[in-house]
Amino acid sequence: MLADILQYDFLRYTFITGILIGIIAPLLGTFIVVRRLSLIADALSHVTLGGIAFGLMLEKLFAIVFNPLLSGLAFSVVGSVLIEKLRGVYKAYQEIAIPIIMSAGVGLSIIFISIADGFNTDLLNYLFGSVSAVSQSDFFMILGISIFVILVITLFYKELFTLSFDEEYASISGIHAKRIHLLFIILTALVIGSSIQIVGVLLVSALMTLPVAAAMRIAKGFKQMMFLSIIFGELAVIIGLISGYYLSIPPGGTIVMVAIVILLLTIGIKKVNLFKKVREA
Repeated sequence: MLADILQYDFLRYTFITGILIGIIAPLLGTFIVVRRLSLIADALSHVTLGGIAFGLMLEKLFAIVFNPLLSGLAFSVVGSVLIEKLRGVYKAYQEIAIPIIMSAGVGLSIIFISIADGFNTDLLNYLFGSVSAVSQSDFFMILGISIFVILVITLFYKELFTLSFDEEYASISGIHAKRIHLLFIILTALVIGSSIQIVGVLLVSALMTLPVAAAMRIAKGFKQMMFLSIIFGELAVIIGLISGYYLSIPPGGTIVMVAIVILLLTIGIKKVNLFKKVREA
């Protein structure tokens, strides 16, 4: 595969994009899991699917040359803002905002796909991921998103950390909780939108949660958990991409299954360590 990566541009873009996604998805996923907002990734992935289907519909019906990834990103960002607005409307039941937006995303996806006369190869690539879906323009856009996400998390790490563990204390200490949360959920939308070409709509939330779930079993602190999540995410992406390439199947499935194996290994390691401590005691 290394020779093919050096020879073919689309494989090189896909591989480097996978490495970027392996960093930013678990990085942001650490905050998502700690805040118990894992379902937001599922909701926004369905909204992103609606945006992609909308872009493909425009291209098919009106012969408009349009990048579906851009419409998917736009829908995802709008969906993230709407989730935040609905959380303010349903203050006592804020979690209901997530299934509302998810339902809207699914409904729009069905409508746009039906108008565009059903599924095609491009849409299936977005659903399950593809090793040939990343173009040069997509790569540079995802590179820009990755730099932006890492920069924002670096600049606002303290605020995001405080908000993740104690929202009331964050508000009292002078942190603009609503603004930071809005920024956080927009970052989530951007990461989901940019991850879809590699992992696929149906599996993108797994890449944001499974490496974090594995890291939680063996990490001894938040920063260590964040670091291990990125390591596990990169392992899942690299091994999954190579496996998908040689098996000629969408990489989304192989990436997620590698992440599952890593999770099971960390659970096993934790249990073995506990068993040793019990025996020593």
